[in-house]
Amino acid sequence: MKAMRRIHSFLPTLNDYAELPTTWRADILAGVTVGIVALPLALAFGVTSGVGAAAGLVTAVVAGFVAAIFGGSHVQVSGPTGAMVVILAPIVATHGAGSIALLSVMAGVIVLAAGFLGVGRAVAYIPWPVVEGFTLGIGTIIFLQQVPLATGTTAPAGLNTAVAAWLAASTSLWPTAAITLGIVLLVAALMVFGPRIHPGLPASLAAVVLITVAAEWLQLDIPRIGELPSALSAPSFPGFTVPLIADLAGPALAVAALAAIESLLSARVAAGLVGPNGSATGPYQPDRELFGQGLASIAAGLFGGMPATGAIARTAVNVRSGARTRLASVVHALLLLVVVYAGSQLVGRIPLAVLAGILMVTATRMVSRHTMASILRSSRADAALFVITAVVTVAFDLIEAIQIGVLVAAFFALRTVAKASGVAREPLEGPAAEGDERIAIFRLDGAMFFGAAEKILQDLQSVTGVEVVILRLSRLRMLDATGAHALVEIIGALERRKVTVLIKGIKPEHLQLADTVGVIAALRHYRHSFDELEPAIDHARKHVRENREADEAS
Repeated sequence: MKAMRRIHSFLPTLNDYAELPTTWRADILAGVTVGIVALPLALAFGVTSGVGAAAGLVTAVVAGFVAAIFGGSHVQVSGPTGAMVVILAPIVATHGAGSIALLSVMAGVIVLAAGFLGVGRAVAYIPWPVVEGFTLGIGTIIFLQQVPLATGTTAPAGLNTAVAAWLAASTSLWPTAAITLGIVLLVAALMVFGPRIHPGLPASLAAVVLITVAAEWLQLDIPRIGELPSALSAPSFPGFTVPLIADLAGPALAVAALAAIESLLSARVAAGLVGPNGSATGPYQPDRELFGQGLASIAAGLFGGMPATGAIARTAVNVRSGARTRLASVVHALLLLVVVYAGSQLVGRIPLAVLAGILMVTATRMVSRHTMASILRSSRADAALFVITAVVTVAFDLIEAIQIGVLVAAFFALRTVAKASGVAREPLEGPAAEGDERIAIFRLDGAMFFGAAEKILQDLQSVTGVEVVILRLSRLRMLDATGAHALVEIIGALERRKVTVLIKGIKPEHLQLADTVGVIAALRHYRHSFDELEPAIDHARKHVRENREADEAS
């Protein structure tokens, strides 16, 4: 019953379209606008991934439609993305383009399951410098991936992106390279200066149309997209073998992780965007977003497409164009479907260098100079985190970059907490009494965990000239098993030196752990644990008097 309620929470409802009666005109206009923007990107990402322009277009149509209906955001636009291209290219080189449809289904199942299991909010734990470093690395890889297309050559398969770009550029032939590089520069000029001439101009589409017409008129002998299907194929489960599924298990997990992270980040960004009328887009449902994106990748794979994610750039265009409901994303998918049925022959004549230029400009816009400067000036730890994540993304692997970035962030965070943790000696409260110099009160601050325990242990073991030590634990915000064990060692070391240890103010949430690890058992007497400081001081003075009387008697 609980599982059925969980599934029901992911299904579309009428509330998804509550604003539609008043926003349908704006939604349709926004959908047409984002569809125009998405067309060249879908083609370019399909070509760059190695799967083909047709797969990119199919993914934009099918995944875009399914994610719009089932996703957790009202304004998210889904389809092939640059980050996914980066991770798919080496998989295509190893397993072939024919494996991507099956990979899409497998990754979709994993993402769907992640949504059902409720891990959608995990993206909130990824630090901002990691996200931006990851984005910078992706942008760099996308730019380098276009070098072969920009020079009219092909990239050797299976090599690091930077190495492949260098080899492609060094083996390019003139005058083909001169023509393709000229096209790239012209595309960049149109995309940069076109919106300044007219803000509403779809610069990337204008570049595609103008340069394709010019290439046809001049009969330029340069690489083109090639033949595209004139209709969607009937859905069917991709062919598979057990060994192939085993080989794709690791890549599918990596693709699923990337799809989940990018989709949730995009949805989170969309939730904070403001439309042209100043209204916010509203919250999103993280787990439902994963559920919808999983279904989208499964559907794309059944139609011969590639894994899909939420697309930050297209989603931002959607919101800024006035989208308020899911109708906008649906219209975007339907517009691309019209292109499949009515314009496939014309699209097939687009020069690949045009797509390279579009993606190069897109890559340079992925991280702003202001954002980079802000992170690099913030702190050494954040700057190092940003740079490390970006370098690892380019040099190794996207998922490894996220993992290493989070680990480095965790290290810096723990180091900060450890620095803020420590031990301080306090004076005894109330009127002074004889023998008070033999009593020491130490307040433990911050966190007693594996990162700070050694430092606190060394500070307390250096205590000399006292007979009773009171450990104040009420200011201890965190205690783990390592910290509790360190307390046991501290108590044991002091007791072996004939120093009586009293503890005061151990928090109720720490008591069970302390008792289990043996903190209470390490005390000379179970009554040496106090809730208030005054009784602890009275007990300490009693010990000092008894010790003095014992010395006098002897």
